[in-house]
Amino acid sequence: MQKRQRKKLWWQIPLLLLLVIGTLFIVWQQQSAPYQKNTGFVFGTIYNVNYQSEESLQQQIEAELQKVDKALSMFNTQSVISRINSGEQFVAYTEQGRMFLDVFHLAQQISADTDGAFDITVAPLVNAWGFGFKNGAMPTPQAIDSLLQFVGYRHISSTKADNGENIGKSDPRLMLDCSAIAKGYGADVVARLLQRHGIKNFMIEIGGEVVTKGVSPNRVPWRIGVTKPTDDTLSVTGELLTILNVTDRAMATSGNYRNYYYKNGRKYAHTIDPKTGHPVQHSLLSATVLATDCATADAYATAFMVMGTEQAKAVLQRHDDLLAYLIYTDSQGQLAVWYSPSLQEEL
Repeated sequence: MQKRQRKKLWWQIPLLLLLVIGTLFIVWQQQSAPYQKNTGFVFGTIYNVNYQSEESLQQQIEAELQKVDKALSMFNTQSVISRINSGEQFVAYTEQGRMFLDVFHLAQQISADTDGAFDITVAPLVNAWGFGFKNGAMPTPQAIDSLLQFVGYRHISSTKADNGENIGKSDPRLMLDCSAIAKGYGADVVARLLQRHGIKNFMIEIGGEVVTKGVSPNRVPWRIGVTKPTDDTLSVTGELLTILNVTDRAMATSGNYRNYYYKNGRKYAHTIDPKTGHPVQHSLLSATVLATDCATADAYATAFMVMGTEQAKAVLQRHDDLLAYLIYTDSQGQLAVWYSPSLQEEL
């Protein structure tokens, strides 16, 4: 019996050696493959994708981003969201339709979780203040009150239908704008494309929203900078306050330090509170959020800029899956930082 077992063991040794050699060869291939760098223009901003692969996938990457554009772009008159804003109700379960519905349902979920601080119906208020900044005439209280009647995530809902969903509005003037979540979602879509191709190491950045996996070309975690919030409307200085080691995570940043307007000595932030209809007035300057997906990080970063530091902390206490790096001004007007305790190792 023992002879037979020894004989069987000797036959297994070559197989184990082949397995070990094959594994080492695969690891060597993965480590020796070059990193591709693709860049381009999408959603009104620049994208950068850095990934380890023998071949460039830029054509496929841009095809995926075009699908997102056809689902969520307000500047594309044929996009799903543009058709909904124009009065259509039915969203079919096409590829673009599912993308829109994925983002719509996630947005509604985060709106409920943040008590409406994140709201994809806020566009009319954003436009009113934006045009006011450009023309030098702020919207009147009466104009704000009028717009608030059809702003609010509770004014829109969806119901299942045959092969799709119906989007219901309480007021036909209600307008959807996913710009505060679309870049993050686009980064997630590209990440899924790369993973379908078996790519283990990549960094995707679309207008500052980031998804990472694996390691950088230097075989270390991806390092992403957090910009110091200074009044820099032209994004000239780009001084970094800290650098985070970000691996197998998504990261998004929202801030008021590059988008603001001065009138009569008063500074107006570009972030509009969907409840009051006015620009926010608090000490939070920048919110960086890390999450498992970039659409979620993107939306919560926007919500935190509406809520302010203390309310953002309260939300974070409910979510072990969210980490944040918040930059604000303290009572003496000095720059101060608060970050999730578990981020300490990543700084």
